[in-house]
Amino acid sequence: MTAARILVIDGNVAEIRARQVAALGYDSGVGYSRVLHRIDASLQIDIVLAADGPAGFPTGVSLDDYDGVTMTGSALNIYNGGPPVTRQIDLAKAVFAAGVPFFGSCWGLQVAVTAAGGEVHANPQGREFGFARRILLTDAGREHPLFAGKPAVFEAPAVHRDGIAALPSGAAILARNDFGVQAAAFTFGRGTFWGVQYHPEYDYVDVAATAERYGDILVSEGMFRDRPALNSFAAELRTLQANPLDTTLLWKHALGPAVQTEALRLLEIRNWLQAQVLPRSRQRD
Repeated sequence: MTAARILVIDGNVAEIRARQVAALGYDSGVGYSRVLHRIDASLQIDIVLAADGPAGFPTGVSLDDYDGVTMTGSALNIYNGGPPVTRQIDLAKAVFAAGVPFFGSCWGLQVAVTAAGGEVHANPQGREFGFARRILLTDAGREHPLFAGKPAVFEAPAVHRDGIAALPSGAAILARNDFGVQAAAFTFGRGTFWGVQYHPEYDYVDVAATAERYGDILVSEGMFRDRPALNSFAAELRTLQANPLDTTLLWKHALGPAVQTEALRLLEIRNWLQAQVLPRSRQRD
């Protein structure tokens, strides 16, 4: 059996990717591909940098050759427009037209929603940072294969200040919290999209590095009292990265099983692979 082939669309521009590499040793596309390989080491993964220019697929490869497409988070905003945004929306439309199973985290959800006719706006609730709290599965979410095995209420890594203002026609809201839609599923053209507003692919260290990268912006928005408080938050997350069973910090940050346990944190991506990607791969063999 041929290994399933996944396309990862890195949503960030070169400047942001360089800052990620400086902080973490990898950018959002590479980080996403590493998580996919942690779930299934057999996956064949290609990364495209659609924010920088036309998607550069490997020689002889087209969208039709993929069994699944994922899109990462991004520091971009849909409503600001510009070529880095419109290129990714156009690529998402091409993914739908090709009928390839599509999954997105945060920016990936926002781009797919926009490509399918929905609307994204600056969230009037403000920024959701660190961990999304009290995410509640809807009735549709409890029955949807994306959330098979997930607690009905959970936390998840989150970094965003934008949200879904209007979903595409026929979309189902699978999860929500005080900040709005946290997960949705819909079809558009030949394609099916499952996506989340949070970041199941993030480790503690990814959240820590993002806090440090945003720095004074988070302080100015009141997310942290001052820069030392932000630095302390980042240091505690790095401690949790090294020791995920640090009960003192888990209690302090109110992190339940869905964040403590990697299998549960990555469950949405695993479920998507099993329910959408692998069946397409088997059909193509």
